[in-house]
Amino acid sequence: MEEEEQLRSLMFLMTYMLLKRRRDINDANIQRRNEIQRRIRHRQYFFQRQRRMLMMMIAGGIRSNARIRTRPWTTTPSTDWWERVVMTEFQPSDWLDKFRMSRETFFYLCDKLRPRLARQDTSFRLALPVEKRVAVALWRLASNIEYRTISTLFGVGKSTVCRCVRDMCHAIVALLSSIYLRPPGEQELEDSAQLFLSQWGFPHCVATIATLHTAIITPSNNASDYANPAGWLSVMSQVAVSGRGQFWDVCASFPGGTDPADILQNSSLWATAAEGGLSPAPPPTFMGKPLRYVLLGEACYPLQSWLMKAYPEEKGRTASHVALTEQQQLFNRRLARALHVPQEALLRLRARWQCLSKRNDCGLDVVPTMILACCILHNMCESHGDAFKAEWQVEVAEAESPQPSHKRLLSTSMDQSNAEEIRRLFCDYFEDQNN
Repeated sequence: MEEEEQLRSLMFLMTYMLLKRRRDINDANIQRRNEIQRRIRHRQYFFQRQRRMLMMMIAGGIRSNARIRTRPWTTTPSTDWWERVVMTEFQPSDWLDKFRMSRETFFYLCDKLRPRLARQDTSFRLALPVEKRVAVALWRLASNIEYRTISTLFGVGKSTVCRCVRDMCHAIVALLSSIYLRPPGEQELEDSAQLFLSQWGFPHCVATIATLHTAIITPSNNASDYANPAGWLSVMSQVAVSGRGQFWDVCASFPGGTDPADILQNSSLWATAAEGGLSPAPPPTFMGKPLRYVLLGEACYPLQSWLMKAYPEEKGRTASHVALTEQQQLFNRRLARALHVPQEALLRLRARWQCLSKRNDCGLDVVPTMILACCILHNMCESHGDAFKAEWQVEVAEAESPQPSHKRLLSTSMDQSNAEEIRRLFCDYFEDQNN
């Protein structure tokens, strides 16, 4: 009886183990079958996707009329605003207010920049037209508003706005410098000299030298070098301005704390002027003597035979120089009057392109190119006779920080030996004119 009970227990245990083993085998088979089916579905999806991609590429390659329109870089409402409102309904005053130039000049600029800015459409994305790329960048240069606002306005991404600004500035410098920012010819030198004489009363002068400070965000390295004499951070540019208020030469990208005399001495303008490149050969006559044309500059520059600056004014009893004569005072007044030319030109530049009047949040790798591009655009608009609105100038004068004034260059070691004799010639001229 006891042996039968043990045998029955053993049989029950063996039956349970056999059933469990069979169940485990069945579960493993089901899992393996499910995994195989999942892989088959995944491979079918992958092959279908490849087939769709191949068909789209074939459709784009044969240039079929039924274009596959995936989502472009713009959204429908903003695209409608650009294509319907701007391109068809903008009045001349709207073009001037928003893009700071006439409609004709805008499309002229687009045609000039097309070789560098045109992008190829693909089957997956429609490239932004050159006109829209230029409009996005000009809106930024003219207003200095945030990328986010321009992004919403034009229906493009913020990174696209940044790329449009960068690409357009580089294209302007590369393609338009030879047209609008180049050394003057003999006729241009003569015309500029006539303008300085007729409008500002200063003879034998073809250009003035001045500085422009553009406010920037705090740089990651050497931030103290960018603090200008007024105490705020800036990038400094040296400009040469003609009698027409246009820029002949621009040197950008210097830290705001740099000495203007050092910038001038290491610039191509110094070498060109010192070699007589800003005067015809033979030189014209002034006060009965052959004399090259001169440039005018502020007291922070050295006195050269080709660069005239004011006589130092006496300040206090501890002044190391004597009081000025009437001739010297007259010279200073005439020179100060002529120096209104670069002040007016730079004010118009900052008013038209307000990215230069407000703090510029672009990187230091972009700001110098942006400054050059704005100077070229200024010359282009002035040459094309585009209107300039006085309210732009008022807005900038009220909103921006005043441009820093640089200290007088105390050392005379950089002065040229015969420069004082030439400055006396101008004193004699003004005394003769005054009598």
